[in-house]
Formats: sequence, C-alpha cells, structure tokens
Amino acid sequence: MTNEADRISLDELVAAIEAKLVGAGASPAVAQVLATNCGTCERDGTLSHGVFRVAGYLDSLNRGWADGTAEASVDIVGPSFIRIDGHNGFAQPALADARAEIDEALAETGVAVIALRNTHHFSALWPDLEAFAQRGYVALGMIASGKLAVVPEGATRPVFSTNPFGFATPVAEAAPIVFDFSTSSMSHGDLQLLRADGEQVPPGTGVDSTGADTTDPNAILDGGGIRPIGGHKGALLSFMIETLAAGLTGGAFTYEIDAEAPEGAHTFRTGQLFIVIDPERGGNDAYLGRVREFVDMLRDAGMDRQPGDRRYANRAEAAEHGIPVTDTIRALFD
Repeated sequence: MTNEADRISLDELVAAIEAKLVGAGASPAVAQVLATNCGTCERDGTLSHGVFRVAGYLDSLNRGWADGTAEASVDIVGPSFIRIDGHNGFAQPALADARAEIDEALAETGVAVIALRNTHHFSALWPDLEAFAQRGYVALGMIASGKLAVVPEGATRPVFSTNPFGFATPVAEAAPIVFDFSTSSMSHGDLQLLRADGEQVPPGTGVDSTGADTTDPNAILDGGGIRPIGGHKGALLSFMIETLAAGLTGGAFTYEIDAEAPEGAHTFRTGQLFIVIDPERGGNDAYLGRVREFVDMLRDAGMDRQPGDRRYANRAEAAEHGIPVTDTIRALFD
C-alpha cells in the first residue's frame, strides 16, 4: 500500500482486485477490465459500485454462473448497428472487445447503436459512458439489469429491475457531464449498504412482502420491493428500458433472467443498449461550446453542483493523496 496507512493508490487497488478475480477463474484480460472498473468507482467515491462489488463477481465466477474467460462475438448488422454477444461473460470486457467496430461506425456515420446481450453487468453505468464523452461523443446507455426488484403502484410483486439509465456529454474546456440513475427510488446497491449499516430508508422507498410501505431495507430486500421514481412515470421509463435493452438487443427480460438465476446470485445475464453520437457531424462543431454556455447558465442560476462534480473532486483528491482504505479494501489483502 501507499506510505499513508489509510490510503492506497489506484494501481495498487486495481492489482489487488485483479489478483482476486484471476484466482477465481477470470482471464487476465477480463480481470484487468473489471478491476479497473471497480477501482475507478471506488476512487471516485461511488462506493456502492466499487470494491463492494468484488464479492459478487467472485461468487459468480466461483459457482460457474458467469464465464470469466468469455470473448465476445461482434456482428455488424448495419452501417451504425453493432450487435455483441458476450457469451455469458461480463459486460465491460465485451464492450471493450467491440472497440474497433464501434470506432469504425463512428468514423463512417457518426453514430453507433450498440446492442449488447448475454453479459453480466454489475457496476455503475457512468464509467462506460464517460469513456465515450472523454473522446468527444455524446452517449446514452440503459440496462435490463436482471433482478426483479421494483414494485410499481398496482403490482402485487416486483415486475421490473432497477433498470439503470445514463447519459454523458462532452463540454468545451471542462470535464464531461456524466450521470446515471436507476428508475427505482433507490439503487439496489445503496439499499444493501444501508442494510449493512443498520440504517433506515426514507418513506416511499419501498414496500415489504405484504405490499405495505416500509422504511426497513431488510423488509424491502427480503420479499418486498422498491418503488419506481416518480410513480407511474418511473414505471414507464422501466418499460421503455426493458423493451430496448432486452427486447431490441435480444437479451433476456428481467423477469426471464431472474427466474433462471441460481439462488443467491449477485450478477445477472442482462441486455444493454448504448447509443453513441459524434456531435460534430452535420456541421454542428459549436455543440461543445453551446453545452458549456448552458452549464454555465445553470450554475449561475444556483445549480452550482452538476452531475459528476463530486466524482471529479474525489478523483483529484485520490490522485494526490490516494484512495481511502475501507474495511472492504483491507479484506482484499487477507
């Protein structure tokens, strides 16, 4: 570890995660992608999707539920349409396997529609999208995330997953604006963290197994369900995401994959849709500057905290001082 006893460098953290993943059967290439993803989430303060997630990856590898050596197959089905089959591997390595084809589509047409299926996604969505925005592209992503967890008003049981959705855009002379959010009132990972800490959730977050409102994360996670954001509006967003990320990609709908997953599974074989756009196509070379003006207006109007600000601040602090060492990180070295 670093000289500061309570800090660790990103490289050290990634190496420790890689070793755990390889030890559980992941190929070095897959382990490197997943470890970097977990490490950068931890570095940026997204603790619910950082080192906390390593145990779930290891569980899926050790029980053979996910293939840690899978190599994706990539099919070009149109000038801008790319289909990826991850063959029961993990999502981020599968996306990386299609990098050349995605780049070619963006170079030729300025657009890439990426339909990814048969992969386990077990992280935040923003790292995938930020990578595109850092290269000057606008990107959207959505996931049919594999575990039934959301109970909309009127439903008697969970019928949607948390269905993450994300967006990223470059900004002139500034870091990209990048955000993702689940269409549930709270992410599954945050609920698990609150349960581990013995804390309650705000009213309206979810229901227990009888359908009654509860502030107990245990009751929500064990037989209950999370409410969607915005009532019926969040439920309809989930409907849209399921049809695009599962139906359009050829991946499993949440209700299908939840039924086949082994008891206690942490990762799920999901479908994802990404849409990546080169904003300079069509002569719109003023796009980045216009977005900067828009963001400046929002800050001037009092919205002084924009999506990603906290992550970027945590990233800068980690670059200077290292990443704070938690008990979860210490366990990597046991």
